[in-house]
Order: sequence, then structure tokens, then C-alpha cells
Amino acid sequence: MKPKRTGFIGLGNIGKPMALRLAADESIDLRVFDVAPEPVAELVAAGATEAESIGALGNWADVICVMVRDDDQVRSVLGEVLKDLQTRNDFIPVSFVIHSTVAPETPAELVNQVMGVCGFAVEIVDAPVSGGPMGAADGSLAIMVGASSEAFKAVEPVLSVMGTKVIHAGELGSGTKFKLARNLLHFVSFTATAEAARLAEAAGLDIKVLGDVVRHTDAITGGPGAVMHRDTTAPIPEGDFWEGVFSHVRALGEKDLGFAIQLAEKLDVDVPLARLAADRLGPALGLQGDHDG
Repeated sequence: MKPKRTGFIGLGNIGKPMALRLAADESIDLRVFDVAPEPVAELVAAGATEAESIGALGNWADVICVMVRDDDQVRSVLGEVLKDLQTRNDFIPVSFVIHSTVAPETPAELVNQVMGVCGFAVEIVDAPVSGGPMGAADGSLAIMVGASSEAFKAVEPVLSVMGTKVIHAGELGSGTKFKLARNLLHFVSFTATAEAARLAEAAGLDIKVLGDVVRHTDAITGGPGAVMHRDTTAPIPEGDFWEGVFSHVRALGEKDLGFAIQLAEKLDVDVPLARLAADRLGPALGLQGDHDG
């Protein structure tokens, strides 16, 4: 099988290590583009070829991976691809894969951008990533793909070089929604982490050691994802298996949150997320009770 002709645009903190994974794989024929010369030179040294322009990539590649800063840059890159796009003899569309995290409506808007120029010559795929620069460097990213079944099949061989968990989240736009839900948990957890650190600091504890403990135990238990096993957020029916499991979780959680809030009050530390969690933990787990609001 001949190597997959792949273009990569955007060689930043995450894009560059992603592209380096592709450059090292024999199944990929890689050409790269970036406005900064240094990462391009590094990719060329690793075995990639420098693309003359974004437009030239559009007329060569089977798959174009895009990891740029924001929605406007994604639109600009697509515009460059479309500007000089030529009809291909095989009539197979170029897969334009967006790894940047964009607004939920952007993938559909990009389809409209394509349709206004060249019909179905370019297939938009949204495939944001999770795992950061570390996951990009070792090829262990989670990649959440929104695309038709045919488009997913076309890009999966390329994506699987960069990630160990490549999921077909659904139709176009689903990858972006998946990433936004994942990052909601991510950044709310960061905010709660700061609250916990303030409490620990006020209690005279070493918050760096606390961080070590959190990372250690989350690696064992799965962290917040440990409770994400049901296929619905609806209330748990009485007698269901998960009722017993999450009732135990709730009892422990409400007890410990109560003690943490008491400590915070004693130390004059504001813990609004802890109070909110204590009030909403049961319903969040799918449980209902007399003291739920």
C-alpha cells in the first residue's frame, strides 16, 4: 500500500509533536506548512517535506491536518486550500481535518464555505485532541472525530498514528462537542483544585505534596471519570445496580464535603464549589432524596 499523502498545517506546541509522529511513520508521506521557519526545518530534518504553500498542499494531499490557533485561522487556511483547488482525476475529496478546538457551529459553517466554492471536493472533519503536548509527543492522544462513516474511514489511518484512542463521536460537529464536554470537566476541576489548594494552604499543609497525592490516587481510581459508566444522566431507577454503588459514593462524598466545609469555615476560606457540590452531588449521580433541592 502506498503511503498516505498527508499535509500538516500549524506546528505549534501540540501540532509539531503530532507532525513528528507522522514524519516517523512509514505509512505516511508528510508535507508540512507553518509561518515560522524553525519548526518546519525540524520537521524536514525528521523526514517531512516542506510544502510550497497551503494551496499546493490542497492539490497534493489526501488528508490535511490543521492545528492552528482559532476559528478565524481555520477559516483562513481552508480559504487558501479552496482558492486554487483543482479537480482530481479520482474525484475523491480531500479530507480537511480540524484538530483545533473551535466553536460548536464552526464545522457546519466550514461546509458552507466549501460548498460556496467547489461542491464536494473537500470533506470537513472535526477531530480535536486531548492529552496535551505530552500525549502528542508519545502518540497517546485521544482524538474525537466528527465525520461521516466514509470520511472517518479515510482519516483513521492517519489519526491512529498520533493517538491511541481515536473515537468516531458521530456526524460532523460531534468531535467538537465531545471535546467541549470533556474540557468542561477539565477546567471546572482546575477551579475546584484551586479551592482545595487554598483550604490546604490555610491549614498549613504542603500543597505540592497534596498535588502528588491527587495525581497518584487519580491514576488508581480514574479521577472524575470514575463515575462515568452509565449511558444516561437520567435518575437511577429504584433497585438498579448503580443505585447501590452511587448511594455509597454519595454518603462518603457528602460526609467528606461536610467536614471540608466545616474546616473552611474555621479557617475563613471561601469554598463555593464545595458547597455547590454538597448540594448537588446526589442528583449529579442520578440519585434523589428528601434533602435534595
